[in-house]
Amino acid sequence: MTMHEGQLRLDRAEAVRLVQELFPSVSEKEVTAVASAGTVNYLYRIGTACAARFPMQGGDADEVRALLHAEQLAMREFAAVSTVPSPLPVAIGEPSAGYPLPWSVQTWIEGKIATPDSVASSTSFALELAALIAGLRQADTQGRSFSGEGRGGELGAHDAWVAHCLRQSEGLLPVERLRRAWSSLRSLPRDGDDVMSHKDLIPGNVIVGSGRLTGILDTGGFGPADPALDLVAAWHMLDSSRRDTLRNRLAIGDLEWRRGAAWAFEQAIGLVWYYESSNPAMSALGRSTLARLLADPILGL
Repeated sequence: MTMHEGQLRLDRAEAVRLVQELFPSVSEKEVTAVASAGTVNYLYRIGTACAARFPMQGGDADEVRALLHAEQLAMREFAAVSTVPSPLPVAIGEPSAGYPLPWSVQTWIEGKIATPDSVASSTSFALELAALIAGLRQADTQGRSFSGEGRGGELGAHDAWVAHCLRQSEGLLPVERLRRAWSSLRSLPRDGDDVMSHKDLIPGNVIVGSGRLTGILDTGGFGPADPALDLVAAWHMLDSSRRDTLRNRLAIGDLEWRRGAAWAFEQAIGLVWYYESSNPAMSALGRSTLARLLADPILGL
């Protein structure tokens, strides 16, 4: 189902043709579509070792190619400091008459995608997630700071987006309570310099097995950001007790913890209405995260 205005179309036949053009030895039956709640790329598995990612949106091929090259650099940088396996870049494919953008190939990470509840009560997972976040924070920023794109800068810069989402959420969510919650979160001041961050620690980017953290996906955005940004994972994936476990292991103070909640709010508020029909799993994530935020006694929202 189409999720975005202007979303590109890609059928399996074209995906197979593009993959075989890049890897002539790959047979048609080795290229299989992967069911995913992802919102950025069409995903195809190539054999057992690789995955092809085809952007759903984008206009200028040169800009997309440059972005893919930058993502591959970030993927290698992430993998060098991650406590669990993550994809490594393999190749960049070129556009065709049937698909107008460059696309990427990366190694496949085996395992099960997390859900908002699948590891919510796992103390082992909470501790391993804390270890991952700690490892990322210790990575060298190499003098870089937040790029200004997306989440990870100033909370107030997202006021217009949040206001739009609240208007779109009438009848779907307790809008007035959520509006008050954002008002109490948006002006929280920064506490600490930028650190290296995954920037999108949602369940769909987390691989788990037997209640443990076994892998991380979508690492191409790895870069400097607000230290609180990766804390969104606490409300996306953990119950109250395991949130305490993660917070205590990372020794997070009150201000930084609340800023983490603010970033989780900013991310979740856009998921419910936008994906209500086109991506129910992503919409459900938004509802789950917002419910955890509103029920969190520490936050008092």
